[in-house]
Formats: sequence, C-alpha cells, structure tokens
Amino acid sequence: MGDVIGKLTSTQALKIVERLSRKGGTIRDAVVAEAMNVLADFDLDETAGEVFDILDAIDVQDCRDRSGDSPHGHTSPHDAAIDLVEEALQPYFDQAERYHELAMPDQEAAYCQAVMLGIYLYAHESDSEFRKWSADIPAACAGYALERWRERNPDQAPTSTMRAFVRARCPKWANRLKGKPSL
Repeated sequence: MGDVIGKLTSTQALKIVERLSRKGGTIRDAVVAEAMNVLADFDLDETAGEVFDILDAIDVQDCRDRSGDSPHGHTSPHDAAIDLVEEALQPYFDQAERYHELAMPDQEAAYCQAVMLGIYLYAHESDSEFRKWSADIPAACAGYALERWRERNPDQAPTSTMRAFVRARCPKWANRLKGKPSL
C-alpha cells in the first residue's frame, strides 16, 4: 500500500475528509481540530510573497486584450486593469472573510495584513509593465481589503493594531491613515 495518502488527488483527499467528518464523534472532532490548525498555520511574509507574485504575473497584454469594444460595450484599459487585479486578489479577500466566518479574528487580521503587505510590496517594488501602467490600483485594492476588515471588526483595539502594522510594514501608506484606516 505504501504512501496511499500521498498518492491522492486533492479532490480525493477532500472526499475522504468530508466522509470522515460526517462520521461524527471523535473522528469529526479530530478532523475539525486539524482543519483549524491548518487554517491557523500560515506565514505572513510567505502569504505576502504569494500576493506579490500573483500580481506581478499579470501581463499588460491581458489588460490590452480585455479593453476596447465588445458586444457588451466599451471597456477602458483602466477598468480592464482594475478587473485583472481584483480577480487576482479575490481568493485572498475570500480567505480573510472565511477567517471571520470561522470566528478566527487573530488569523483574519494577520491574513489581511499579509495581503496588504503583498499589495504594498507589489506597488513599490515590482518592475512589471502592468504595475507601471496601473499605478493607482494597488493602493485602492489594499484600501478595500482594509475597509472590509474594518467593517467586519469595528472594535477599536484591532484597528490600532492594524494601523501600527501599516506604519511599520507599509510606511509609504502610513500617512494616508487618518481617522478610519483606509489607504
């Protein structure tokens, strides 16, 4: 039999986890506990690097291909660029929301910080033609992530922690924090 678990596809592994979870009792408790451990185990800088990489991989030609006239109307290059960035970031925004839904506020805040840091690094360190072409979009997307996090977490203590993070890790955006944490 060897390493049967290592030979499973992600779909097969998910099916096994779902079946074990439906069994209930201690098996379900163990599956849920391990799922929470996996969700809690992420590295801020690694996640920021993933965000940077996904944004840095956007090709300006994709933006050109999406802009212009179509049967649905005209799309400006700027609107096409916004769509590309939002599509790239949506899985990260969704994950932050899942942390909130699972009542994991520390992970939600840290994940939001990682996403913002990745966007910040992209905005200030990427040499891609697309980034140069869409200079204002990353800060707007980071602001969106921060605003959504704030809407889900109106408590002021986490807000001050988030501000401190932005000042420390995203210093060029720190001066934009006035009153509400938005970029």
